[in-house]
Amino acid sequence: MELIHILNRGVDKRKIFLDEQDYFRFIHDLFEFNDLEPADISSYLFKKQYSDVGRQNIGERERRPRKLLVNLLAFCLMPNHYHLFLTPKIENGTALFMKKLNGGYVKYFNEKYERKGTLFEGRYKRIIIKDEAHFIHLPYYIHYNPLDLIMPEWRQGELRDHKKAMEFLENYRWSSHPDYLGKNNFSSVTQREFLLDFFNGHDGYRDSMRKWLKDSNIGEMSEFILEK
Repeated sequence: MELIHILNRGVDKRKIFLDEQDYFRFIHDLFEFNDLEPADISSYLFKKQYSDVGRQNIGERERRPRKLLVNLLAFCLMPNHYHLFLTPKIENGTALFMKKLNGGYVKYFNEKYERKGTLFEGRYKRIIIKDEAHFIHLPYYIHYNPLDLIMPEWRQGELRDHKKAMEFLENYRWSSHPDYLGKNNFSSVTQREFLLDFFNGHDGYRDSMRKWLKDSNIGEMSEFILEK
C-alpha cells in the first residue's frame, strides 16, 4: 500500500477559502471528484447546509456507485492551505484525483470571485510515506493543524490548556477529525477503516490523540513537514 501526504496552499500564501461556502464546496469536491467517471456537476445544486456530502440529498438525482481513484484516509482544510492523507486505488489514481480536485476548485473559486489565473502556488507537494514514525505521527499532525488558528504555541510543545484544544478540534468542521471521533461530520468523504483499525476504534483514536498532544515534540516531525 502506497501512503501519500499531500499539501497545497494558495499562491503567495493567500487564502483559498474565504467563507463557509468555499469550505463546503471543497469538501464536496473531495467526494465528487474521487471517481473514475466524470463528475456530472450540471445535474444538481450544491446545498451548503448538508453536512454529509456523500448522501443522496446533495442533489435530486440518484447516485451511482463511485469507482474510487484513491482512499482518502484523512484531510484538513485551513484558510490558506489543505492537507490530504491518501492511498491510490488504481494506477495514477492520485494524479488523476488531484488534477480533478484542484482544477475543479480553481474554476469554482475564479467564477465566484470574478478573478483569473492561478490560485495555488504550484501543482501540489507530495511525499510518499516510507518511515513508520512518519506514518504514526501524520494523522495527528494533520488533524492538529487547526490549532494554529487559536493556539500556535502547540508547535513548540508549549500548549497548556489541553482540554480547550481538544474541544476546539472536535468542533472544527473542516477536517476528518470529528469523523474519527465517531461524529457524523463528513463521513462519506473519507475511507476510515484502515486508520480506525490501527487506532482500535473511535475511543482508541481519541485517547491516542490526547496523549500525542501532551507528549509530542513537533521537532521530531521536522523532516516530514511539507510547509517548508
